[in-house]
Amino acid sequence: MNWREAERGFSDDAVARETLPRMFERSAERNADRLAQRYKGGIYDRSLVSSGVLPPATAGEYADVTYAEMRAIVRRLAAGLRELGVDGDTRVALYAQTRMEWAQTDFAALAAGATVTTVYASSSPSQVRYLIEDPEATVVVAENRELLDEVLGVAGDLDHELDAVVTFDDVDAADLDAELGAGGDGNDTGLSVDDVYTLGAVHALGDEAFDEAAYESWIDAVEVDDLASLIYTSGTTGKPKGVRLTHANFRENVNQCYRRFADRPDRDPDVPGISADSTTLSFLPLAHVFERLAGHYMMFAAGATVGYAESPDTLREDFGLVRPTTTTSVPRVYEKLYDAIREQASESPVKERIFEWAVGVGQAHHEADDPGAVLDAKRAIADKLVFSSVREAIGGNIDFFISGGGSLSAELCALYHAMDLPILEGYGLTETSPVISVNPPEAPTVGTIGPPVVDTEVAIDGTVVGEEVADLAGDAGELLVRGPQVTDGYWNRPDATAEAFTEPDRLPEDTVVAGDPPEERGGDPDDPWFRTGDIVQLRPDGYIAFRERAKQLLVLSTGKNVAPGPIEDRFAANEFVEQCVVLGDGRKFVSALIVPSFEKVAAWADARGIDLPDDHRDVCRDDRVRERIQEEVDRVNEEFEPYEQIKRFRLVEEEFTEENDLLTPTMKKKRRNILDRFADEVELIYDDR
Repeated sequence: MNWREAERGFSDDAVARETLPRMFERSAERNADRLAQRYKGGIYDRSLVSSGVLPPATAGEYADVTYAEMRAIVRRLAAGLRELGVDGDTRVALYAQTRMEWAQTDFAALAAGATVTTVYASSSPSQVRYLIEDPEATVVVAENRELLDEVLGVAGDLDHELDAVVTFDDVDAADLDAELGAGGDGNDTGLSVDDVYTLGAVHALGDEAFDEAAYESWIDAVEVDDLASLIYTSGTTGKPKGVRLTHANFRENVNQCYRRFADRPDRDPDVPGISADSTTLSFLPLAHVFERLAGHYMMFAAGATVGYAESPDTLREDFGLVRPTTTTSVPRVYEKLYDAIREQASESPVKERIFEWAVGVGQAHHEADDPGAVLDAKRAIADKLVFSSVREAIGGNIDFFISGGGSLSAELCALYHAMDLPILEGYGLTETSPVISVNPPEAPTVGTIGPPVVDTEVAIDGTVVGEEVADLAGDAGELLVRGPQVTDGYWNRPDATAEAFTEPDRLPEDTVVAGDPPEERGGDPDDPWFRTGDIVQLRPDGYIAFRERAKQLLVLSTGKNVAPGPIEDRFAANEFVEQCVVLGDGRKFVSALIVPSFEKVAAWADARGIDLPDDHRDVCRDDRVRERIQEEVDRVNEEFEPYEQIKRFRLVEEEFTEENDLLTPTMKKKRRNILDRFADEVELIYDDR
C-alpha cells in the first residue's frame, strides 16, 4: 500500500465529523493527563492567574496546563459567556495576540454556541471598527487595557451596541470607573464599567453557574453545518471580506491534514508525524486561518501540546524552552531565522567558510539519489560541525516545519532540508479553511506545495494565463477547488460570493481536473468550483507548484506576462538583500525595489576598507553599494528569461513591515501600498530622460 492509499484509509479517534467544541471535549477526555498548553511568565498580567484559576509562571519560564485543566477552564468560560448573554445568535470578536487565553476563549465561545470573529492585534482604529461592525459583534474580547481602549474608542461610532467587553489581562478598575462610570453616563461608548469584565471575572461567573448537563446541551445544539467563524481576508486587493467558515469546514480540514501528518502505522519509523506526543510552538496570529487550523485545532484534536511564544522578541529563547517537534510559520519567518543562523555562523572568516562548505555538502547530499560513501562521510562531518548546533539552537527536537501563507523560496527550502530541518510547504486560502495541498512527511518535494489533501478536487483553468505560463511543463493555469473545507461564501457579500465561484458546467472544455471526484468524497457533482485566483502548475506526479497570484501577474506593455513571486523568492536566502519587490505592470521592462541588508553591506565595506555613510538613505545612494547589489541582481537574472530579468532597480532604506503598513499581519507584501509609498522611486526607475 502506498502512502496515498494509506492516508485515505487511515482512521483514528482524532478523525471524525463533529463540531469543534465536541472535538475538543473528546480529545480532552482521551488526553486528560497530557499537557495541553504551556504559558510563559513575566509577560502578561493574566486575570486567570490573579483570580487563582491558574498558578503564576516564573518570569522567563513556562508553566503547564493539562487537558483536564484546560477543559475545566473552557467549560467555565463558556458558562460565564452564557451569563453575559452569549448564545447561538451572538458574534464574539477576539482581538488579541496569540496566547494561551486566545485558545481557551475560542473553544469557550464556540461551546456557548457563538460565532467567533477575529481582529488582528495590529489593526488600526478604522480596521477595528470595521471588523467589529461588519459582523455585528456584540461581545468583544480584547487582550489588555491598550486594546480595550481601542474598542472603547470606536464603540460610540458603531452602528450597533456592544453588550460586553472582556479583557484577558487585569485592568485598573478605579481608572476604568472614572472613565466610564457605573451607569455609563458622561461617555459616548454606550458602555458602563459594569459591562467590562476580565477573563477571570467571566470564569468566576461561569464557575458559579456551571451545570454539566446545560453545558452538554449547548454543544448538542450546535450543528456541524452551523457557522463557526468569520475570518476576514487581508484586504490586500480591496476591502476585507468576511469568509464564512462552518464547524464542518474546519473539522473536515483537520481530518484532511491529520490524515497527511498523523503518525500513521504504515509509515517507516524514521518518518515523523503528528500525534499526542507532539509539541508545537505557536506564534503566528491565531486571528489568521493558517495558525487557527494547523497550530490550534489540529494540534488539540491530536492531543498534542501547544506552547505559546507570546512575544516575537523572545522567539529564539522560546524554541529552546518549549523544544517543539513541529511548528507552523510563513516564509518571511524562515527567511529571518536563516539570516540569524548564517549571521551567527559568520562571526569569523573561518566559521563563515565552514558554514558555506557545510551548506553546499548538505544540499548536494539532499539532492543526490545515491550519495555514496564519500558524500555520506562529508555530510556526517558537516552535521557535526554545523547542522547539529543549528538544530540545538532551536530546541534540538524539530521533526519538521510547516510553511504556508505565502510562497517559499525553493532554494531556502532546500537549505533547511540540507540541515535536516525539513520544511513541508503547503498551500491554501482563508476560503478553504485553509489547506488545499501540502507536502507529506514521507515524500516532500522541494519547490512544490504538495499534492491535494484527501477529499479535495482541483481543476486547472488554463484560459486565464498568458502563453509564457501556459508553456510550463504539465498543466498550468488558475487553480479551482472544491471539497468539504471550501466556504459557502462571504458574509453579507452575495456579489463577491457569486464572483468567487463558477458552476461545473461553465468550466472551459480543456480544463484539467484532478484529485478526489465527488463520488469518492461524498460530494455533489453539481457543487460549484471556488476560484483561488492563483496560477499553479499541476505536475505529472500530482504535486502542485505555485506560480503567482493571478492579480499579481505583471503584464508588460510588450504583452509578456511575468510572475514576480519566483524572482523575489530567488533573493530570499541572499545575504545582501533583505527584501525585494518586483515591478513592471504596464511598463516595458521588469524592475525592482530592493531593501539591502545594511548589516551585511557594512561588514562587506569594512572588510574592504570602504568608508560608508552612517545614514541608511545615503548608503542606498552610494555607487559602490549599488554596484555590489548589482552583482546579486545579475546572479539572479541568469536564472530567468530575458523579458523576466530585472533591468533596473532602486535601493530603498525603509524595510517593509506590518507597522508601516507594507506587510499584512501574515507578512505578505502589500504591493499597492509599496507602490504608493515609493512612487517617486518607481518613477525614477522608468524615467527615460
